[in-house]
Parts: sequence; C-alpha cells; structure tokens
Amino acid sequence: MILLDTHALYWLATGDKKLGRTSRARIDQALAADKLAVSAISFWELAMLASKKRIEANDIEEMRRIALESGIIELPLDGPAAILAAQLDSDHKDPADRFIAATALRHRATLVTADERLLAGLPGLTFQDARK
Repeated sequence: MILLDTHALYWLATGDKKLGRTSRARIDQALAADKLAVSAISFWELAMLASKKRIEANDIEEMRRIALESGIIELPLDGPAAILAAQLDSDHKDPADRFIAATALRHRATLVTADERLLAGLPGLTFQDARK
C-alpha cells in the first residue's frame, strides 16, 4: 500500500510538477491495484492550509470527493495510530505529520513524502521521496 502525505496528495490533485516521475509511477501502480491511500488527517490539513491562504484550493470537500471516487482509500485516524504517533522516536513536532507517519506504520504502507524530517527516517517506516 502507498500512503500519500498531504503535499503529495495536493501535488497529485493539482498536477504539480513537483511530484516526481518515480513517485507518479508508483502512485499509478498503487491506484490500479486499489492500494493507494490517504490519511483523513490530510483533508483536515488541506482545509487548514486553504483557510490560511497557504495553498490555492477553493473546495477541499470537492477535492476529497474526487480523490475517493478515483479510488483513493481514506484511512481514518484510529486510537492505536494516535497512540503510536505520540510514541514515535522523532523530533518532528507537527502533529499532523506524526499522525500520517503513524498511519503509514500501522498499515505497513510506503509513505510518499517530501518532508525532510520524515525522509530522515523513522524506525520501520518505508518511504518514497515524492520529488523523485
């Protein structure tokens, strides 16, 4: 399973060239195999970024609807993932990123991210640099 970090989802949804070829190919393969996912937290994060005008997005609900209709699986934040997020051996302070990383670990998913702190590695986390 592939789990998209919030910015990877945004890049995919907007056709941003920051999403690298290898990542795009892995995303396409995962989507075709019904193994492409996003954390529900990513939609909250996108809504927050849009409300602060840090991204251009008029309708996050519509973006979510399109993502889900295209076959992307929405993974909820459950209790075990929330607890795991608090226990991660990381100095990463952003709770949303910790929740997303914990969700990837919990589902044994490869996280597609460009977050340098996550790319530096967490025990057990597999990742793909979204820019490559």
